[in-house]
Amino acid sequence: MSAAPAPEAASVPLPAAAPASVEGVAPTVADLPTQKGPKGILFDFNDGCRVVLPEAEQPWRVRLSDLDTGNVLFETELKAGRINSTKRYYVRFRIEVWQQGESVFAHDYSAAGRDVLVRFPVDTLGDPLGWFPYAARFKDRHGCRLTCMMNGKMSGLLRSSYPDINFLTESEIKPEGWAARCSITRIACPATSAASGCTAPPVTSSGVDPREEPPRIALADERRPIADPYVCIAVQSTLQAKYWNNPTGWAEIVRFLKESGYRVICIDLKSTHGKGLVWTQTPPGAEDQTGDQPLIERARWLKHAEFFIGLSSGLSWLAWSMRTPVVMISGVTHPINEFTTPYRVINYHACNSCWNDPLSPFDRSDFLTCPRHKDTPRQFECSRLITAEQAKQTIRRIPGFGVSRRAVA
Repeated sequence: MSAAPAPEAASVPLPAAAPASVEGVAPTVADLPTQKGPKGILFDFNDGCRVVLPEAEQPWRVRLSDLDTGNVLFETELKAGRINSTKRYYVRFRIEVWQQGESVFAHDYSAAGRDVLVRFPVDTLGDPLGWFPYAARFKDRHGCRLTCMMNGKMSGLLRSSYPDINFLTESEIKPEGWAARCSITRIACPATSAASGCTAPPVTSSGVDPREEPPRIALADERRPIADPYVCIAVQSTLQAKYWNNPTGWAEIVRFLKESGYRVICIDLKSTHGKGLVWTQTPPGAEDQTGDQPLIERARWLKHAEFFIGLSSGLSWLAWSMRTPVVMISGVTHPINEFTTPYRVINYHACNSCWNDPLSPFDRSDFLTCPRHKDTPRQFECSRLITAEQAKQTIRRIPGFGVSRRAVA
């Protein structure tokens, strides 16, 4: 082990206030660690390594180490108090406690046979779909009893394919029940999140096999929604920088697809979305299947589509999950940001990939944010300069494109 501990944990006196609930939802981390050691010591691995030491006549000496690197992460002496590592992602911690020079407690992290909670973002579609397979691998590798916290729409997509994983919503979580808990987010990982892809947080923070794998989604209704060959598209996103900002792009592509023998189905949540003077509508000529439909119904449309054309957004990840070829039109993100697709459309002659640039932070409260060129003639050029012709050339490479046939219902 290294001789000098790094300042990578913090100790605070007891007691500490319980975490506040948010909008009436109970906190998902218990105030006190859930596991009991000798002499009143409490510990667990909920959002990092936590240790609570009761008041004692003789001071405690506590050390947190990383079993895999051999580094001492934190070491201190105190009469009583709480210690919480600043690293909140997966680390195989070792906890060691001494009193008067004698070892009173040592524990090496192991998830085997324990209840582990993985908390996913509840307000997005793409991130949980991309990250979930790594949580499933974590369960298989470590032999834990895994619960995944996500919104009900997401768990409805996954539950039947993963019967050995428990799915709960945030309001159903009892904070005291977990030996270990982590939140999979872009900031809860050791890599610089902006410079890494969407799957970097679970890969780097859980120690699992990094190979890309879409989640399994089983459909209760396997029937084709329509008999004709069709293509699904989605043109809306959460920020204008993620849109395809070429003013004629979608109209040209819809016309091109229809001339090639496909019906074009728009499956966005909203038919019209935007802010201020900037609004995007379902492209002319596309059939409007927008609306707040169940995700499993969206998955059914995507499963039987010839291919999907979309942006760096959740429906592209859902199409990928359904093993449907995805044409992704995005200049704001670098291709490493999403899953691998041979049909990525990006123009490297224009400004690009600022989403993955740590020096170009996004103001997500500003719908029209453009970190490098806001309020200049170059605003949104990353996608504005992606032409319909470039997208067409990519589409033509899809095996079987344009073959005249009628699907069997």
